Parts: sequence; C-alpha cells; structure tokens
Amino acid sequence: MLIKGRRKELLTLRKFFILRSEFQNVRMTDQELIYVLALQNVSKIGDITAKKLIAHCGSAEAVLKEKKQNLMKLDGVGSIIISDLFEKRHLLEAEEELKFIKENNIVCQYFTDDSYPERLKHCIDGPILLFQSGNINLKEQRIISIVGARKITTHGIAVCEKLVEALSPFNPIIVSGFAYGTDITAQKAAMKHNLQTIGCLAHGLNQIYPKVHKKYVADVEKHGGFFTDFWSSATFDRNNFLKRNRIIAGLSEATIVIESAEKGGSLVTADIANSYNREVFAVPGRITDSQSAGCNNLIKYQKAHLLSKPEDVPYILNWNIETQTKPVQKKLFVELDTHEKVIYNFLKDNGKEQLDVIALRCDMPTFRVATILLNMELKGVIRPLPGKQFEIV
Repeated sequence: MLIKGRRKELLTLRKFFILRSEFQNVRMTDQELIYVLALQNVSKIGDITAKKLIAHCGSAEAVLKEKKQNLMKLDGVGSIIISDLFEKRHLLEAEEELKFIKENNIVCQYFTDDSYPERLKHCIDGPILLFQSGNINLKEQRIISIVGARKITTHGIAVCEKLVEALSPFNPIIVSGFAYGTDITAQKAAMKHNLQTIGCLAHGLNQIYPKVHKKYVADVEKHGGFFTDFWSSATFDRNNFLKRNRIIAGLSEATIVIESAEKGGSLVTADIANSYNREVFAVPGRITDSQSAGCNNLIKYQKAHLLSKPEDVPYILNWNIETQTKPVQKKLFVELDTHEKVIYNFLKDNGKEQLDVIALRCDMPTFRVATILLNMELKGVIRPLPGKQFEIV
C-alpha cells in the first residue's frame, strides 16, 4: 500500500511542476528520444526525479550533458541518485531499444506531448515515456479501470460482465492489467460490446504475460491496445506489477474493484487512485466471502463508493445520460458456422462443460475447439467459467 506522506509529496511536487511548466508540445526527434530513453534507463532515477531534472535543464539531453555538481544543487537530488547517470551504457542501450521500437512500430508518448494521456499528465509519478501498441484513441473519452482478484468467482464474472454491458451505452474505455481473472474478464466484456479496451502491461511489448492470453492480443489491439513503460529488455519481476498499477489508476477517472481478498494488487491500485483524487468503487460481498474482504474494507474505511448497481457509476461520475452514445441494438440472431452450431447445441443440451469434454463429445481436436470457443465468446453466445468450463449465455 502507499506509504504515509505520499499524497503530501505528490502535492508538493505537483506545485513544483506548475512553476516549472515551460515544456513545448513538440514531437521528439530520434536523437532526443535516445536521450529520454537513456534517462529512463538510469535505475536510481524514477519518474518524479526525472521530471524534476528535465524541468530544471530543459530536456533529457541537457540533463545528460549537465555538470554533476549543478544537478546536485536540486532539492532531493544527491550523489547516490545520479551516481551512474553519466555512464555511456545508458546511451548505447537506448540506441538498441530505439531499434526495437522502430522495428515493431511502437508509439512513444512523451509526458509533455499533446497525445500523452491527459489524466496521466496530472500524476507526478506517471512515466516520462509511455510505449503504446494497437489503435488507442483517448480523445474525448470516458475512461474507467476495472480490477480485482485473479481467482475471480463465478459471481464476480457475472457482476463484471453485467457492469460493462450496462455501461456500454456511455461508450467508456475499459482499462485493466490483462492478467488472469477480473482483468481479462473486463477486457473481453469490453470487446464483446465493441468498446475500446487498454491493457497495461508489467513488461515490455516484446512479450505477453500470461502466455495463455496471447490469443487475445490481436483483438485487444483491434479494439484499443496496450500501454507499458517497461523496455523490451526488462526482467520479469513481481514489483513490476505494483509499478504498473499506477498507470491503470492514472489513466482513468475512476477505478472499480470487483473482488479482492484482504490483501492484493487491486487494493494497491485503489489506494493509488485515491492518492490521485480519483473516484474508487468497490462491489460489496458477504462477510464470509474471502474474495470480498478487500472490497468490504475499502467501503468500511470510506476509501471507495459502494457499488450496488451499475447505475451508481454514471451517477457518481456525473455522466450526462443525454450525451451518451446511442446504444446499438443487440442482435437477436447471431450467425454461427457449422462447427459453432455443433458446439452450441451440445452446450444447450448438456449445460456447462469442460473444454476437453466438448472436444471429445463434438469429435473435434482440442486446439480447434479452443479457437471456436474464443470466436463464440466474442459473438456473445457463450461465456467461460473457472476450470476451463463453458456455458451458453
């Protein structure tokens, strides 16, 4: 959880940047990008210090060319923090990362760019450089984050899907962490209702975790995309997920926690959202349900609004019903191909069933059934359940 005094620190530094806001919204050249990457690569310099250095010197290039003794005069900048700032390897590694960026058509959002997410600009510890893939469009959009337990219950899945469906007429962007459980449930529900969705990753764009979610990447990039501030060379580390959570909270006007145990990453995200003065919602549960303990505590300690029905979200966020996008009428009849009809009829007659059983009883290879089931999910005719089970909607 956030340490005491963090909010005071953020407010103090935010005032500093109001005084130092002399940045120009000009697209960077490759040369400048290399210097920004090099500064981002210095392990002891975080985003807060990096912005302070850039504000003082005028650019990342100027920081790396400034005299060490001049930088040490800045409040909060000491010899230990900038001890390896001037090592040549940072520029060499930045050049390698730039090659990866170019070869993979990755979009780089600098924190002073007009295109940089507006709400994230107001987060003092937001990344100085954000990497993007897909077709993300943040212009004039309502954005909410949905997070929760990785081991989401069947009840949690139903609540999450109902929530996204009910909010779909407002056309919000759904942000999450592309992880197991709540994250992927929310993002699949967004795609089902043709909403934009953004996955915030705790690693570089050269990989996907969990690997089983690779099958969703193309659809997510079609309906939105991915954000990360990690390089392709970043090592896989648990702390990366906690760092990633500030982007999830920072992008959105509100964070919704569907389910959470007494401790968990989604509570960290909620705490960060509170520090950014964003709205937080939590779905309550029975006091005997371990997966609702975190949500119940958020509500009890007045860290979140009680979310009892989907309408609570637009009411609290003051979303004007008159300006919402007109809902698209749901198709009454979904076209299914021959194999999809076989699986649909089997589930209709037998109820929920496991993937392997479906493949065996429908006389199809398991790998083909997995692909067919994914297509049927996106068409909205079936839903996945824990234990690799599926049922018709």
